[in-house]
Amino acid sequence: MNEIRKKIKALSSPERAAACLRYFKTAPGEYGEGDIFLGLNAKQMHGLAKEYQALALTAVVELLQSPFHEERAVALLILVRAFGSGDEVQRRQIYELYLQHTRCINNWDLVDGSAAQIVGAYLLDKSRKPLYSLVKSSSLWERRIAIIATFAFIRQDDFLDTLKLARRLLNDSEDLIHKAVGWMLREVGKRNQQVEETFLLEHYHRMPRTMLRYAIERFAEARRLLYLRGQL
Repeated sequence: MNEIRKKIKALSSPERAAACLRYFKTAPGEYGEGDIFLGLNAKQMHGLAKEYQALALTAVVELLQSPFHEERAVALLILVRAFGSGDEVQRRQIYELYLQHTRCINNWDLVDGSAAQIVGAYLLDKSRKPLYSLVKSSSLWERRIAIIATFAFIRQDDFLDTLKLARRLLNDSEDLIHKAVGWMLREVGKRNQQVEETFLLEHYHRMPRTMLRYAIERFAEARRLLYLRGQL
C-alpha cells in the first residue's frame, strides 16, 4: 500500500494539480468542492492500475477512501480490472464494495470510468432494481452512477432501463445529470436512432437544453435544428 502511494506521489505535478482544481470545479459551491489533486494524467493512472491490479481488495478500499482524487481514481481502475478478470463471487464482492463506497466516487470522471464496467456489468443478467434506488438518491454522483451504469446494457442493445431512468431524470436540477442522460440517449441513438427519437419526440419539449443538445449531437444538422427550434 505504501509502495503504490509513493509511486503516485513521485508522479505528481503541482502544475497539473492546479489545472485540475479548475477543470474539476473544486471552488466553494461547485460540484467538486474541496477535492484535492496531485496532478497525474490518465496514462499514468492506468499504468499504475495495471501494475497493481493484484493489490488486495482491503488495500484498494483504503486507497479508494483517500482524500486525493488520483488515488481514488487508481483504486477504481484497479477494481474495474479485478472485476473484469474475477469469477462470480469476486465480481459480486467488488460490486457490493463499490456501492458501499459511493461517497468516494465523487466526481464525473470517477463515475464515468467505473459505473458501467462494474455496476452495469454486474447487473446485466440480474434485476436492475438497485439502479432505481440510486436514481432517487439525493447524491448527484449516485444518480449519475445509475444512468451511466446503463451503458453496459446499451452495448447489448438493451435500452429499456436507460429510457426509464432518463425519464425519471428529466427534471433533475444538476447540469452533470443533464449531460449524462443526453450522452446515454446519444449512445442509444448510435445503435437505434428510431428508439432514441421515439423517446425524444415524447419528451424533448421539456428536456433541459443541455440534455437535448447532448442527445442530438450526432443527428444531421437539419434535423438537429428542428429539435432545437421545437418544430417537430
